[in-house]
Amino acid sequence: MQNAATPPLERRNMDSMAVVPGTGKLGIMMPGMGSVATTFIAGVEAVRRGMAKPVGSVSQMDTLELPDGTTPPVRDAVPLAALDDLVFTGWDIFGGNLYEAARTAHVLERDQLDAIRPFLEGIEPLPAAFDQRYVKRLEPRHHKQGRNKCDLANQLRNDIAEFKARTDRQVMIWTGSTEIYLTEKPVHQSLTAFEKGLVNDDEDIAPSMLYAWACLKEGIPFINGAPNLSCDIPALHELSKQTGAPIAGKDFKTGQTLIKTVLAPALKARCLGLHGWYSTNILGNRDGEVLDDPDNFKTKEESKLSVLESILRPEESPDLYRDFYHKVRINYYPPRGDNKEGWDNIDLFGWLGYPMQLKVDFLCRDSILAAPLALDLCLFMDLAARTPSLKHTGVQEWLSFYFKAPDTVIVGAPAEHDLFRQAEVLKGTLRRIAAEA
Repeated sequence: MQNAATPPLERRNMDSMAVVPGTGKLGIMMPGMGSVATTFIAGVEAVRRGMAKPVGSVSQMDTLELPDGTTPPVRDAVPLAALDDLVFTGWDIFGGNLYEAARTAHVLERDQLDAIRPFLEGIEPLPAAFDQRYVKRLEPRHHKQGRNKCDLANQLRNDIAEFKARTDRQVMIWTGSTEIYLTEKPVHQSLTAFEKGLVNDDEDIAPSMLYAWACLKEGIPFINGAPNLSCDIPALHELSKQTGAPIAGKDFKTGQTLIKTVLAPALKARCLGLHGWYSTNILGNRDGEVLDDPDNFKTKEESKLSVLESILRPEESPDLYRDFYHKVRINYYPPRGDNKEGWDNIDLFGWLGYPMQLKVDFLCRDSILAAPLALDLCLFMDLAARTPSLKHTGVQEWLSFYFKAPDTVIVGAPAEHDLFRQAEVLKGTLRRIAAEA
């Protein structure tokens, strides 16, 4: 006879497929605690104290239309972690506490930082796993030493284990620099080959891959906010599915590419042709300094160039988009600091082939645009890890909305870049999670 306290089998199966509530402390780990990380963390604390609003964050400021006709805030429609439950740690090559790092970044005003100074001073980055061959413009002052890459990766696992002991769930988000351009090699094709490569110090395993491997080994979601070849390789796809730790990336979609993924769908929707699209940036922060090196810029360039081909699909409309010219440039200009300027010149044509031009001058703040993306991604990836239908699927393509060069479940498959289609998929997945919850 069945115990009255034991639910029927059907109910037990239903419960096992339910979304796990987001209670307890969510630990957020950040390799690279510079401009983006300090702006994100300081911003969360300012919001928690009622000093500001989380503008730019879909999870905090947007609503979600549900099948019953109601439109609750996203943060209420799905079981997200509360901002009060976020705990931060990370790694950095420069040392010092986050107050000093935020002052160096020159993104937030000093009065705003001073209001939360004790909180920021209480966070000191751990020594980073770093190799200057992959980011040549930066001189490390605070980094780990190891016999090989396997040793360094296991040191990261030890750091993660310590953080796991004082938080309930964890997410890792790469906010470090852009690494040199790498392509897939045999060492990336399977988990066995990759782990052998760690022991053999394979030069095709970059530092960001060490963090991704250590994170996924611990069953923790990993987000890549840079254009690096990182978790978007077969070996780490395999590990992600094996441990049930979701992955997403790559390269935060902030300024110029955000505008590009809005304007290009408009041209396509109106069947307006394109001769050429020239994009240039001036940027003076540490990211700009790193990208001043051609090997690192190549990684960023590949990320930015992938957008237009995907949206316009020249093979489908050759009369409109055949042989259009697309050029992207980033220029390091120290006086601008984090205040980036993105300038676009678009040569298009309309009825009877008559030429027209569209020019965009976007004066934006790089880290101010990236910080709310980092918040959303951390909360949504934690949600994915608690959602049975998503946990073991590996890449979370529904989060493509946030990335310049989104990862795909099938490595190398074409990604969706149209911002409006991406937004539909994002909201659709959140509705499904809300139903499951």
